[in-house]
Amino acid sequence: MAGWIILGIIVVVGFLLVGMYNQLVQLRVRTDSAWSDIDVQLKRRHDLIPNLVETVKGYAAHEKGTFENIAKYRSMAMQATTPADKAEAENQLTGALKSLFAVAENYPQLKANEEFLQLQASLSQTEDSIQNSRRYYNAVVRDLNTRIQSFPTNILAGMFGFQQRQFFETAAAEREPVAVKF
Repeated sequence: MAGWIILGIIVVVGFLLVGMYNQLVQLRVRTDSAWSDIDVQLKRRHDLIPNLVETVKGYAAHEKGTFENIAKYRSMAMQATTPADKAEAENQLTGALKSLFAVAENYPQLKANEEFLQLQASLSQTEDSIQNSRRYYNAVVRDLNTRIQSFPTNILAGMFGFQQRQFFETAAAEREPVAVKF
């Protein structure tokens, strides 16, 4: 009789361990998938930027520094590999794009240019998609990191080499409200 009880306990513990392991695997796969979604949106953003810059260049040829910064930050963003590096590079690129749109505001003909308006709308839609993807990625990373740190899953996570992931964070400057001056 005692043998059956011990066997039952071993089977229950085995099922619990398998369940915990499967949850960790599921969260790791969801994290990888969410990162892939961000990467797709960032690639789309990187593809739109040269077209937008070329459109603005025709109207504002003397704004060379703005165009050079965008090219530099786009290149840095495309070469970044970790979520932290990508977040930093993308935040710099976002600042440069804000400068580009500030330049565009000074050219009424450009603001009425249909190609510019389409590119601006596409970029805006892509930015929204990036934000949604970033939110989802960070939520999955939070769940994975919580599971990896929680007992008793942390023991299993350590045994099988599950690692915590980095959040895709916004730079401190991006969190500041936009100053409106008259």
